[in-house]
Amino acid sequence: ASAPAAAAGTAGAANSSAAPPPAAAAKSATVENAAELSFGPEFDDIHILSNAQVAVILQHSARSAMNRDEELHDVYRKTQKYVNRFNGMTNPEKDPEELVNELDNLQDALTTFRKETEEGEEMDLHSSEVAALMNLVATDTMVEEAVALIPSLSRFPEAAIDEILDLIRSTMIRIVS
Repeated sequence: ASAPAAAAGTAGAANSSAAPPPAAAAKSATVENAAELSFGPEFDDIHILSNAQVAVILQHSARSAMNRDEELHDVYRKTQKYVNRFNGMTNPEKDPEELVNELDNLQDALTTFRKETEEGEEMDLHSSEVAALMNLVATDTMVEEAVALIPSLSRFPEAAIDEILDLIRSTMIRIVS
């Protein structure tokens, strides 16, 4: 049997040619494509966080662990190192609560962002686009670069994408200054 067929089969099945269970067959039929905002059902009701939001959460929990004399797991430290590496929205002089409020406000602004098409259809940002946009922290990000990094944004007019980037720029300036 092929590797995908074997992986889709049930554990301990004696016959490797047996059909996968209906749930596994339906799951494998889902074509995921971030550029088309097509994700599997496991992503339907989740809250996506940006690197900056994860960094703040991890910093807070690391301080709590230190106060309790607990050691951080290796995976925890690696995750913290990763998000800190890619987190441009940081300012050690700012209160962490103030940073969380700024990030939450940005996420709310992006989540509620709406643009109407020429046909009268209302367009909004998908939660995966919101998180990806929040990770674009360079103040000089241009529309073309944003679309290259987040292809699904191409459905928006250029002026709308520039408006979105302005929201991010203004938040980043407030955070880092």
